[in-house]
Amino acid sequence: MNTNLLKNHIQQYILQHLKTDITQLVFKGSPFVDVDMHELLQQLESKRKCEKKLPLWFRTDGIYYPNKLNIEQTSSETTASFKSEMIEGGNRIIDITGGFGVDCHAFSSVFAQVIHCELNSELSEMVQHNNQVLGIKNIQCIQGDGVQYVIDNNQHYDWIYIDPSRRNDAKGKVFLLKDCLPNVPMHLDSLLEKTNQILIKNSPLIDISSCINELKFVKKIHVVALHNEVKEVLVCIEKNYEGKIDILATNLDKESNTFRFTYQQEYPYELSKPLTYLYEPNSAILKSGGFAAVCDSYNVCKLHQHSHLYTSNTLVPFAGRRFKILHNLPYHKKQLLKLLPEKKANITTRNFKESVATIRKKTGIKEGGNIYLFFTTNLENEQVVLVCEKII
Repeated sequence: MNTNLLKNHIQQYILQHLKTDITQLVFKGSPFVDVDMHELLQQLESKRKCEKKLPLWFRTDGIYYPNKLNIEQTSSETTASFKSEMIEGGNRIIDITGGFGVDCHAFSSVFAQVIHCELNSELSEMVQHNNQVLGIKNIQCIQGDGVQYVIDNNQHYDWIYIDPSRRNDAKGKVFLLKDCLPNVPMHLDSLLEKTNQILIKNSPLIDISSCINELKFVKKIHVVALHNEVKEVLVCIEKNYEGKIDILATNLDKESNTFRFTYQQEYPYELSKPLTYLYEPNSAILKSGGFAAVCDSYNVCKLHQHSHLYTSNTLVPFAGRRFKILHNLPYHKKQLLKLLPEKKANITTRNFKESVATIRKKTGIKEGGNIYLFFTTNLENEQVVLVCEKII
């Protein structure tokens, strides 16, 4: 950590060049003898990424930024705040994979003491500095192996929080918890000797069923989307819990909503031909896998077992997009284009043989306009196109 970067004139340089083309700056080189160009670029690029994701950090003077990969992997302020609200506060929480410290910052508002463990000594030092700048006094930074710290210390925690690293030695993406760092399934029993509750943040790419099968005492799974993009899959573990597992799919937006169902419970559903209205679940629900539960909760029918589009004759509130069906027709290029004189529409495919790119290439339909086309399969296994208008 080069503290020269915190000097006022260098901080001013970073602020003045936030919008400057990086290649221009590289060509000119660093204007400072005590800071090289690589260090300046790291601060510039990482600060830029924080403007929308971490606005508090972005607008606070004197923040020291890690490389942009750390910023990409950290929670956003919004999802960190969601986690602090979904768990009950208390006396002590430990984050054994602290990273840039955004989640710890959120936890500090609901816990008396927060412990931030981080293997990377430089990152740990940055977080400690930034906490001082942000005026946070109840976060203790520990540099070292968080799992080992928990095992070695005679402390009990209200919660243990874990955000396993999801990259293997070959820098490839991994999808099983046992392949992540730390290996949570391997250490679970040891960690539960020091707490009754564990919260695990997982990649949106993780398979929920596989995750549950790798663990034990799972009580809840939260699928969290931000502006309809899934960001996190959160697993809540309670020591010795053996009851039903609740799945909660939340989309954080201007009007946030949560859809809830019980894992592996059988929900009744009906298939139907397209009726008056069409419904597309938000991304959190689609990730959660609660497709039959949607029918039960909203009193709608599915178009096909595997299409994950819903329909009804009466318009109902729905966690996702709603449309009025204007036309229901077989997938024939000429017939479809007659309904699109401007050859422009928004296209979605669900359980369909061709991709959006292929459809656009074959039909020449451009992106945009007020018409929405859903290419899907109906209950009779026919490939169809639903021509719709969106209901605001």
